[in-house]
Amino acid sequence: MSGLKIVVIGGGAAGFFGAIAAAETFPNATVTILEKNNSVLNKVRISGGGRCNVTHACFDHRKLVKNYPRGESFLRPLLKRFDASATVAWFEKRGVPLKTEADGRMFPVTDSSETIINCLLRETERLGISIRTRCGVASLTPTENGWELVLFNDGSNTGSVLQADRLLLAVGGYPQTPSYRWIPGLDHAETLMAPVPSLFTFNTPGNPLLALAGVSVSDALVKIPTFKHEYRGPVLVTHWGFSGPAVLKLSAWAARELANCQYKFECRINWIPLLNETQIREQIQAFRQAHPKKQVASQALFSLPNRLWTALATEAGIDEGVRWGEFPAKVQNRLINLLTNSSFQVSGKSTFKEEFVTCGGVALSAIHPETLESRQHKGLFFAGEVLDVDGITGGFNFQNAWTTGYVAGQQIGL
Repeated sequence: MSGLKIVVIGGGAAGFFGAIAAAETFPNATVTILEKNNSVLNKVRISGGGRCNVTHACFDHRKLVKNYPRGESFLRPLLKRFDASATVAWFEKRGVPLKTEADGRMFPVTDSSETIINCLLRETERLGISIRTRCGVASLTPTENGWELVLFNDGSNTGSVLQADRLLLAVGGYPQTPSYRWIPGLDHAETLMAPVPSLFTFNTPGNPLLALAGVSVSDALVKIPTFKHEYRGPVLVTHWGFSGPAVLKLSAWAARELANCQYKFECRINWIPLLNETQIREQIQAFRQAHPKKQVASQALFSLPNRLWTALATEAGIDEGVRWGEFPAKVQNRLINLLTNSSFQVSGKSTFKEEFVTCGGVALSAIHPETLESRQHKGLFFAGEVLDVDGITGGFNFQNAWTTGYVAGQQIGL
């Protein structure tokens, strides 16, 4: 559409992808990105420890959407228009090949997020997209022909006004409900799902394993019995409690329930989920018979880290010098229970590095699922984490940004 003024609010992954898609689809339009911070693509820069986990090597839509605690059915049809394979092809076409790691995460072969950032910046320059940093939006007002934006710089209202025909909001997730109030239409529970944190670690003060900070188990099952949530995968012991993929992914699935209980709950860990209790007893009995003179606490079984085994043995009441041949059955039962059902009281959470994700945002019922346009305000589109869509770790949140940004960008000028 000739002369169309498109403004994208938010200079992150979804905002850039939406702006690029809009400029490619509507070459006669003027596209501007507004970013309130000093620099753009900041979350891209820190993602994956500075490597940028671009997407996940899951090219079956039905399987991919199972990694979104919120937004599964919403994303499925959108992925038919731009999925993980399209993401890979998009970056490779622009000279940025991706590689797949053993766990399915995909990174640029350079292992540098700057590669992704530079690619996106090159595309905006090629397409003539204007980028304005240190430029926030104080208010949005619908007009007869579009939108009026009142801008501010460095936190002070300047009163400068910008006119737009269409808007794409890709501002990410806000930690508190009042932060969304400047967005038209998000004034009640039907249009805004209250934001709560997702992807966080568990704080367990008083946990006897805290001294093992740095010890990890590659395959453990973490459960939250109260809410019947569980997740299996690597677990890391930290100075404050537990982290690792199993904990982070579990926190995403249980995000709203854990917020409601103010992050005070019981979690249980099965350190050897590959075996059932009968198999564990059989292996312990076989080891006892074969090595009766070896000390229990110093000989780790089931491929567990030695420090973790020793700590669990101590917690079970096994003295340092006790040998397998003189190991009491009652104590053995306590050890097996700790191996399969260790219980910890969680009291609080910690943000996982700087890769925070928000559960909540614009209610999916408040937008048209085919176009990502507001049902209440024509010409207002949404993409990325501002929507009530969030994924577990592994590149899924970026895929949501690429997908929704692409679809919104293609629809915004129609």
